[in-house]
Amino acid sequence: MFTINAILHASMIVADTKVALEFYQGVLGLEPDSGRPDLGYPGAWLNLGNQQIHLLELPNPDPVSGRPEHGGRDRHTAFAVDSIDELVRALAQHGLDYTLSRSGRRALFCRDPDGNALEFIEAL
Repeated sequence: MFTINAILHASMIVADTKVALEFYQGVLGLEPDSGRPDLGYPGAWLNLGNQQIHLLELPNPDPVSGRPEHGGRDRHTAFAVDSIDELVRALAQHGLDYTLSRSGRRALFCRDPDGNALEFIEAL
């Protein structure tokens, strides 16, 4: 028997790595990992503690339109943040929409420029 201990990375399909980096690096403050090898297609690896976000610039097999407005009702990746209030300020500063979690937790959902749903949960 074996045990799964952690999630090491999550991959996001993006249409344009540069545009995606403006969001993930410019708004969320994640730093690219310069050790990403040439995988035969554009993309980026972003460090997030001991985990990573992998941006894959590949054709998206999923529809971007017609997805639920609230990201909690869609496939999403959840992140721990130390301040929902600061994240709200960063999103507002960049004119980005979000919805608060309907669970009652200090959490919010937003979408990246490619429609990938992201959840942020305040964990002090």
